[in-house]
Order: sequence, then structure tokens, then C-alpha cells
Amino acid sequence: MSTADPKVLNIPAGVAFADALAEGVIQRWGHDPLTLAKVRILLPNRRACRVLQEAFLRISRARALLLPRLMPLGDLDADELELTSGDVTVDASAETEIPPAIPPLRRQLLLARLIMKWGEVAAADDGVDAPSEDQAVRLAAELASLLDQVETEGLDLRDLKNLVPQEYASHWQITLDFLEILSAQWPAIQAEAGCVGIAERRRLLLEAQAAAWQEIPPDFPIVVAGSTGSIPATAALIKVISSLPQGYVVLPGADVKAGDRAWQAIGTDPSHPQYGLHRLLARLETERSDVGAWSTREESAAAQERAALLATALLPADVTPEWLDAIESMPSEDIAAALEPLQRIDCPGASEEAMVIALLMRQSLEEDGRRAALVTPDRALARRVATELGRWGLTVDDSAGRPLATSRAGSFLRLTAEMIAGKLEPLATLAALKHPMASGGLSRERYLDRLRQMEKLVWRGVRPAPGFSGLLASLDEVSGNPKRDEQKADCRRFIEWLAQTAADFDQTLEAAENLENIIDAHIAFMEALAASDSESGAERIWLGEAGAALANFVDELRDAANSLPYVSRWRYPALLSSLLEGRVVRQSFSSHPRLSILGPLEARLLHPDVMILGGLNEGTWPMEVDSGPWLSRPMRADFNLPSPERRIGLSAHDFAQAASAPRVYITRATRVDGTPTVPSRWLLRLDALLQGLGISEALASEAPDWLAWAEMLDKPDRTSRGKPPAPQPPLAARPRRLSVTRIETWRRDPYALYAREILRLRPLDPIDADPGGAEKGTIIHEILELFLQAYPDRLPADPEGKLLEIGAEVFERAAVRPGLRAFWWPRFLRIAEWFAEAEEAWREQTRRSYPEETGRLVLSAPGGAFELTAKADRIDALRDGSFAILDYKTGRIPTDPEVEMGYAPQLPLEAAMFNAGAFGDLRGEVTHLSYWRLTGGTTAGEMKPLKQSAADSAEAAITGLTNLITRFDNPETPYPAQPRHDRRLRFNDYAHLARIKEWTAGEGGSD
Repeated sequence: MSTADPKVLNIPAGVAFADALAEGVIQRWGHDPLTLAKVRILLPNRRACRVLQEAFLRISRARALLLPRLMPLGDLDADELELTSGDVTVDASAETEIPPAIPPLRRQLLLARLIMKWGEVAAADDGVDAPSEDQAVRLAAELASLLDQVETEGLDLRDLKNLVPQEYASHWQITLDFLEILSAQWPAIQAEAGCVGIAERRRLLLEAQAAAWQEIPPDFPIVVAGSTGSIPATAALIKVISSLPQGYVVLPGADVKAGDRAWQAIGTDPSHPQYGLHRLLARLETERSDVGAWSTREESAAAQERAALLATALLPADVTPEWLDAIESMPSEDIAAALEPLQRIDCPGASEEAMVIALLMRQSLEEDGRRAALVTPDRALARRVATELGRWGLTVDDSAGRPLATSRAGSFLRLTAEMIAGKLEPLATLAALKHPMASGGLSRERYLDRLRQMEKLVWRGVRPAPGFSGLLASLDEVSGNPKRDEQKADCRRFIEWLAQTAADFDQTLEAAENLENIIDAHIAFMEALAASDSESGAERIWLGEAGAALANFVDELRDAANSLPYVSRWRYPALLSSLLEGRVVRQSFSSHPRLSILGPLEARLLHPDVMILGGLNEGTWPMEVDSGPWLSRPMRADFNLPSPERRIGLSAHDFAQAASAPRVYITRATRVDGTPTVPSRWLLRLDALLQGLGISEALASEAPDWLAWAEMLDKPDRTSRGKPPAPQPPLAARPRRLSVTRIETWRRDPYALYAREILRLRPLDPIDADPGGAEKGTIIHEILELFLQAYPDRLPADPEGKLLEIGAEVFERAAVRPGLRAFWWPRFLRIAEWFAEAEEAWREQTRRSYPEETGRLVLSAPGGAFELTAKADRIDALRDGSFAILDYKTGRIPTDPEVEMGYAPQLPLEAAMFNAGAFGDLRGEVTHLSYWRLTGGTTAGEMKPLKQSAADSAEAAITGLTNLITRFDNPETPYPAQPRHDRRLRFNDYAHLARIKEWTAGEGGSD
């Protein structure tokens, strides 16, 4: 090559960059294999190196080839900096005397320690809360990002003192005070560790390489390709390369056809896709007219039209009036043809978008050798698409990796921390113990069987007291039978084993020891819990890619642990989660040869046959940018840090390059999680331009088809409306003994009675349930029963005081469920006050009270004897010789129409049973029926006697029951679900079994 050849060259956006780059290298130096092997090519990152290797393989048609040496520059924006400096490869001579990079976790914890000390001082001086450990770690991550930016730009933190604090708000002045402290202490901390920052090391390496080549120009060709020079040190190295005798710079998609006025405006707009290239050309002192073509490959006419349209749509705001000239000069027919390979699909939601993308990728496989890639910064969308592809047996992993925190190994680390730090809070504990890695030294089947027993005995219902002692106390509360006693013994042994296994971890957390000791104890507990009957815990946790990634994280954390002075018990899980942020698990091999899911960073220089750009919503692509918590925008500008909008410019360049692929689909969801979204700013500009051209629908021609096909994927061939269940069990299976409370269920929802009494199904209490009405009712009933047993015919001198005394004893027995007392004791205080006053007035009519009396009445029926049972809350003998039956309600009281129509028959049936002599030695006639509502609310209690006479109520109730028994003694009578919607059960544990919402849809009967 002659020195007259241009040193700065370009590959247009519409040309496959890697293929054109490989082709140009072979054209220039491929005639001599040894010369080709000497060529050195500098690329933005390691992914680009792999892409170029594949391109050489395609261009050479798989013939043997000594490849040039491919070197990654690590040309990433500081906010995108990898957690390693290994992406920067330079000559060994340039690495001498450059300190190693400080490990990321160590730096984060050291910065967190400085933040915590600063926070403690600020808290003492100003009375504000000091940041907790996890908050300090999150702030440290942002501070580390700021340090990366400062080091990338070659700035000096000590220059912060030149900023004038009075020009900023007061809270920024406080921040500046801390940053000045940091600028004084941080260099000494790094020097003591013998390290430098990751970005600093990268900058030093690049500067050393530039100096070495400038001093002694190499005698082999050097090509730097695909870089926009966004990092100053990279731009300086590129300038040196451009001045070398055999140095070449290959630009990615520079717009050499833009008008002078537009190009000038681009230089002042950091959010423009060409902004980085504009700055790089200015640094290289190269005019666009001097930029040559690297390859003989040229864009097609349609690709050139599309590139011109995109360039026009993305013009800086200052020159958008040029749209009018562009609209006049662009034939709409030619533009429409050029846009045919560019399609846009707006989907109703995120799941529909993922399905459409999966269909597009699946369809691309129908053509031999065709490659397709999804490019999106939305990792949630990437995971959805990977899942949808699984329906066709296609495994495609996200190249950006899966979050370590949500991997099997990572989640086990987090959940076990939450379990012990939270003192066995039920949901966190069950999440940890049910984790797929947990086995407790048993086979997985035996372990899960024991865990299910424990869940039903201990964790269902109101929360136990904290710790293992609370679990054992709750277990002792469980009433027993021979089978239950055996289950309790198994559970006790398991709880005791857990307590012994977790003892060291629990004690270390309680003592708030240093982080290294806590981690060691935590890992020992994890491994013990993960062990099975055939494998050790270490084998189960640390194997595989996620296990290896977690092992690396734990090793780094242990090495850096001494950097954090202490960790409190309650903050340890949040601290772990904070430190895990940004950690990913990557596949070590490609999952599919022709399909890829990439982030914009990984997709640079890639040019598949089908390019799918997903998640094109504002805030997703481009991402929202802010100045961070440490410096405001004016402070950043005064400190000579680049504008945050520069990241949008880099994203815009990624978008423009990707949108120039041979076939492009742009997708977005109009709603995400139910919230309306705004299209990406680039799409809005493109829409406006196309509307001006009169072809606003040019990008949407295929959208209806793809949306329809996606909808059809899960649409059944036909649908049939469910029918209400109407089981007809044989007469022998139908219940012959029911309590008066079950009669109400029978009347309102026979299917619920069928499920409970015939199928013998019992609902499980919720895990960690709030103390509900049932628990409250049980406690209040017990207190009043004890009170009436102690004072059946004469009240004590201080009835309220005695009630409170009895209540305290009952609530004390419920101390193993601490939520009960905390929730209901204040209400009971109000109930006791009301009850004492009401009881004194009521006792003027009574001779004696009989609490919790049981009754039994046998009725003749076509199907045989039917036994009705009852347990009356209270039967009072009145002074006139008659009796009253009272029913305590801690919730809603039935209305009089409900009682009279037989939908709330409890009290009238108890009256009928009493009149028939069903309550043992108590004989007489009931003349008074009343509900006593005891809520402890604003109105603590109230008496509500029935309007209908007790005699009429009792007669109607027993007649209605007799008719009901007779009807259901006919084997052909079904047990329907919810026969009358307006009289349905207020709380129905079996509604889901009856699938009520399925067959009531459209009737206005859905709950």
C-alpha cells in the first residue's frame, strides 16, 4: 500500500461491517499468509473479535488461514465498563510498571466504608439518619461509576475543589464536601493496596501503547476498526495509529454525505448517532471528503435510500427545517420500496411482543443458512423471548447473561440469608427450605414430605414467635392423635437439626461480626442444607456455570470483606442483594448456531440476515440517563465530565447501525405491566418524517399478520363454556350428622357442603396469615366462657377488671403467635369495657348463665335418622322462667330477612333444639334470641335481638331443615354450587373447586 492511500476509511451502515472488514484485510494482505498473520486489528471488545473470526471463516470459505492478531480495546463508555480490565489487550512491553486494577468488590466495599463513616459524622452533626450498610453499598456502586468516568476522561478528583459550592443547592454542597474528602483519601487507599482503578488502568495501558508505537512505529500493518473513540485514551491511540506508516482507521457507518450545516449541528448534539464520529474525525484532523472506502462492497440503492431516510429523520433539532427540502427531493415511491425490508410491529403488551419476536426468529430458520438476532437492552424481554422459543425446542440464551442473583445458586444464597437474618419469618423460611437445592441430608422426596408436614403444622396460620424456639412452641400447640404425634416427632427432630446446623450462622449474625466470618458461617449452613443422601452440599451448589459464578463472587467477597467494618443482622440480606447487582451468569458456548439474543453492546459490528430490534420504547431504548447521585448536571459540566446525553448518542449509533441490516423488524409494546408506553424518540422522528412523505403506514404492512399469528399460537380451536357442578353422590355417602353452622352452608351453597362433608376436603390456612376473625372469635369466646363459668349468676365487683385479668391469661397462652396479641389486644380492651357495662344491665333479667352448652337432636328423615348438633355460645335462664340464647359475633351480624328466609338458621335452630330438650338437663322454652356483636372497633359492641318471635323463628327453622333433609335424601338431588348468587356464602373456601367464575361469566355473577 502506498503512503498516498487514505488512512481513515469507512464501511457504510448498510454493509455487513465484519464481512467487509475481513474482505478488505484479505484484499490488502491476503496474498502472503505470513504477512496476513502479522496484521494487527484492534476492535472495540472481545465479542467483536469473535464476530470478525467468523467473518474470516466465511470470506475464506473455510480454507486454512493464518488469521491476523485480533485485539480488544475495551472501547466502552465508562457506564458500560465491564467488571474486568481484561478487555484491553496491548503489547506486553506496554504493561510494565502499570499497577493491577483494584478488584471491583473490594473497591465497592472500601467506598461504602468511607460513605458510612461520612454518614455517621453527618448524622451526629445534623441529626439525619446515617446510611445503612446496603444503602452505602448502593451509593458506593454509583460512586465507583463516577470514579470510572473521572479516570476515563483523565481528570483529577482534586480539581473538585475548584468548583464553587455556593453556586449549587445546599445538598450538593454537602456532596462536594464528601467528594473533597474522597479526593484526599482515595489515592492513598489505592496506593496502600498497590492498585489503580479499572478505568485508570485501561487508560494507562492505552496511553502506554500509544507512546510505544509513536516512539517506535511497528513494521507491520495495524488496523483499528469499529471504534467511535468515545474514550479519550482510545481516541488518542487511534490518532497515533492514523499517523503510522502502516496504520489504518476503519469507521463504523460514518455519514460522509450529510450536508455541511447538518454536520456542523451534529457536533453540538451529544445525543446524535454521528456525534462520536464527528468528534473522532475532528481529533484526527480529517475532513469527511478525505475519508476513503475500506472495501469494494457497496450499499445497494435501496440501502442507500434507507440510510438517507434514517439520517434525515435523526437530524439535530436545529436543522429539522431541512426535512422540508428532503421531503420534496425524496420520491415517496422509491422510499417506500427502500423501506420494505424495514418493518415495525407495535404489540399490545410485553408478552405479545415476546411472542411476535419468537415467531420472527422461528420463521427465519425456514431458509437454510439464514441467521437472525434479537437486539434489545430490555433483559426481561430477552428472557421472555428465550422462553417462548422453547415451545419449538429451541434453546437460545441471552448473551448479556442471566442475573446471578436469580440463578439457582444465587437465589439459594439470598434466600438462606433472608431465612436466618429474619429469624425464620415464615415466607422467607419456606422459600429457602423449598428451594430446589435444599435437601437437608435426605433424599429430595423424603425431605419435601417432611417439609410439607412442617408447613401444615407450624407455618400455616398466624406467624409463630421468632426463631427456632418459636417453631418448637408452635409445634407443641398442635393437638394430637397417634398419626399427628408421629408427624410432630419427625418435625421436632427436623427443627432441632436445622437449629443445630444454623447455630453458627445465627450467632455470627447476632454478634454483628465482620463480614468474612458471616460469609464463612453462611456458606457452611448453605452446604449443610443443600446436602442430600447421595451428594454433598458443595457438589450441588458449586457445580455448573451459575455455581462457578457464585463461587467467584464469594471468593471475591471474602477477599474484600475486611474492607467493611461491620454488618448488622437485619441488613445482611439487603447487603448481599446490593453486591450481587450487575453480576451475571454467561453461557460458555453458543446455544444455537443461527439464532442470537444480544444487548446493543454485544451486537456492535454484527449484521445478521434478520435483525430484530426489540423494546423500542422511551426509557428502555434509549435508556433514561441522569447525572447520578453525586454530581448534578451543572457540576459535571463545570468539572469537564461529558454530558449524560452522550450515552444516548452511543445508543442512537447502535440503533442506526442495526436498522441498516438486510431485514429489520422494530418491535415495541404499547403497554408494559398495564402502563402505557411512549415510543422511542427515534421512532417518533421517523413517524413524523414518513407522515410528511405521505407514507405513514410504510413500516406497518406486515404487522397485522404477525400479530394475528402470535394470537393464534395460544388460541384454542374452540371454546366451550363450563357447566355448574351438580354432583349426585349416593345416599349412603350423604351426611347424616351436621352442626347448625353447617346448615347455613347447606342452604347457601350445597356444593361447599359436598366438598367438605362428602369429599372430606379441608382448606389450608394461609402462610403467615394476619390474625383474622376466626382467631379473634376463638379467643373472645374463650375469655367470655371462662368469665361466665366463674360468675354464672352473680357479677364480681369489678367485672371489667376480671375480664381483663382473664383476657391477659388467654392472650398469654397465645404468645407463641405474637401477631394475635399485637393485633387484637387493643380491641379486646374496648370489648371488655362495653361487655362489662352491657352485662350489668342484662343480668337484671337473668337468673343464671350457661356458656358453651352442647346439644344434640335426632330427626326422622326418609334416608334414616339425621343428627343435628349445636354448641350455643350462651344460654341464659331468665327470671320469668323462660330462656334466652345469645350468639357472639366478632364479625358481621345476619340481617333479619336472612334469618327469616332460613339463610342464617343457627340461632333459630338452637332454639328449636332447646325447645325439644336437646340440651341435656336444661328444659323450658326459649323466648329471646339475640346476637351480641363484639368488634372492639369504633362501636365496641352492640346487642341485636331478632325481630321475629323466638317461637316462630324456631318453628320455621326446624320445618325448613326437615324439608331440606327430605329433598337431599333423594339420590337424584344434586349438590349445586351457589344456587342463588344474591345469597351466596360471604367466605367460600370451595369456590375455586366449583369453578364459579367460569360458568357465571357473562351472567353478572362473577365475583
